[in-house]
Amino acid sequence: MKYPHARLLVFSKAPVAGQVKTRLIPLLGAEHAAAIYMQMLDATLGKAIAGDLCPLELWCTPSVQHAFFRRCRARYPLTLRQQGTGDLGARMSQALHNALQYARQAVLIGADCPTLGAGDIDTALAQLAAGVDVVLGPAADGGYYLIGMARHDPRLFNHIAWGTPEVLTTTLARCRVHGLQWFCLPQRADVDTPDDYREYCSGGPLR
Repeated sequence: MKYPHARLLVFSKAPVAGQVKTRLIPLLGAEHAAAIYMQMLDATLGKAIAGDLCPLELWCTPSVQHAFFRRCRARYPLTLRQQGTGDLGARMSQALHNALQYARQAVLIGADCPTLGAGDIDTALAQLAAGVDVVLGPAADGGYYLIGMARHDPRLFNHIAWGTPEVLTTTLARCRVHGLQWFCLPQRADVDTPDDYREYCSGGPLR
């Protein structure tokens, strides 16, 4: 294992029809949207273990006891963790703070970015190990598909308008204000909207 003292955190929801990939429901229907979500999470976990980079944790909501998460644990070498409460920023902040109590570096991703590869995770961990404070993976919609930290800083998560095109620029501005050294990975696209999904299916420029 290349980074045994780091952790990779994957955020996931239970794939309940009507509660995941909701913006795809008008195009695909609730059941198909949930199935796509499961496929994307499966692909993400496969990439996460492909490079044997560091221990893997699946951060779950609403409960680690959901049958889907138990199947993930049976299939992949990972630890199940329960997401906390609050908005997305609060939950990500809590997870990273928790992981950095026992890890030297922590990288957090979701299951929405199909072009994210093991090489991106490797680069993020290498940058953190070299002394960078924060690594971000810019998403085409103005958010980010990855965040990594060598030390927890809750100021990057408080009072952010999650889901808006200003998430990345706001986060980078706070890094500058607070004197944090950061590194950005290549921009990539999440699969959230019908147009994203069409690009994904056509093999178009989802990067």
